[in-house]
Amino acid sequence: MARSHVTTMVLYGLTMMGFCGCSTAPKTPEARDVLDSQVNETIAIFKNKDPEIQRFFDTAYGYAVFPKVAKGAFWVGGAYGKGEVYEQSRMVGYSSLSQATVGFSFGGEFFREIVFFTDKVEYDKFRSEEYVFSAQVTGVALTAGAAAKADYSYGKAVFVIADSGLMVDASLGGQKFMYTPKSLVDGSEREISTSKMY
Repeated sequence: MARSHVTTMVLYGLTMMGFCGCSTAPKTPEARDVLDSQVNETIAIFKNKDPEIQRFFDTAYGYAVFPKVAKGAFWVGGAYGKGEVYEQSRMVGYSSLSQATVGFSFGGEFFREIVFFTDKVEYDKFRSEEYVFSAQVTGVALTAGAAAKADYSYGKAVFVIADSGLMVDASLGGQKFMYTPKSLVDGSEREISTSKMY
């Protein structure tokens, strides 16, 4: 009975997410400006926490920055957030992140996440279809010196910081990403929804 109840809650949450208008890109110019400011703040926070992360900004073909991934945003145990996508240090689009079950603990109400892509091949996968993290993907909890020990795995490197309190390296398997090019935001938006795991 308990398992059935949990399953029902998860399915309800996923269904509600479809009706709540959770688009990939912010709807208004003002909202996009707010997100851009939050992204810039997040990048500064990561660099201040560990300056060694600069080498990933320097070497990555592209990256996605999610300034606020809120836990329990739409369903019990889940998380959701929006971010910006960069190619060769140029902002080119928006992305949404969703995770049905957050299987790790962290302080505060949300965490920040940056995904670096080592080359154009992996980056293009992220942009061309619904992109799903496979079970083995782990986010490095960024602390002083952590980036120096980290490296790319399966074409990407992922770093996370909790808004408050401590956070350990986190299993991010199952995170799903949707991408919308910046050029389409002011016109008719198009989101690709073919799921593949990476």
